[in-house]
Amino acid sequence: MSRIFLDTNLLVYLYDDDSPLKQRRAMELLDRFEQQPTADVAVISTQVLQELYNILTRKLRDSPVQAKKKLLKWAKVEIVGVSRVIVLAAADLHASDAISFWDALIVAAAQAGGCDELWTEDLQEGRSFGALVVRNPFAGMA
Repeated sequence: MSRIFLDTNLLVYLYDDDSPLKQRRAMELLDRFEQQPTADVAVISTQVLQELYNILTRKLRDSPVQAKKKLLKWAKVEIVGVSRVIVLAAADLHASDAISFWDALIVAAAQAGGCDELWTEDLQEGRSFGALVVRNPFAGMA
């Protein structure tokens, strides 16, 4: 069983009609958590939910009601609350690993959630942070 942390960009592509190849890839990847029996567990953080809502309403121009309906789908997966412990761990990661604070917050939440993998396009494929390994599900795509 793998615990997989999903970064915001993966969820955004589900709803972004301007990126059809990435949208299709995101659908394929995320369907595994809904349609197929799998031992893998999807994990997100409160930061991911916040960023998703913001992008849905600002960039993708969903109404607040439409955006909330989409959030409700993701509110059913395991959620790591961003706590002061996670914020302080992110500050340490930012200082020691040369990544942005916001990426460090995602990494720290994934670690706090006991995740094996972090699916994102924002960090280097294969990079590891302790036991957490970064996977870019869009690697090699145009």
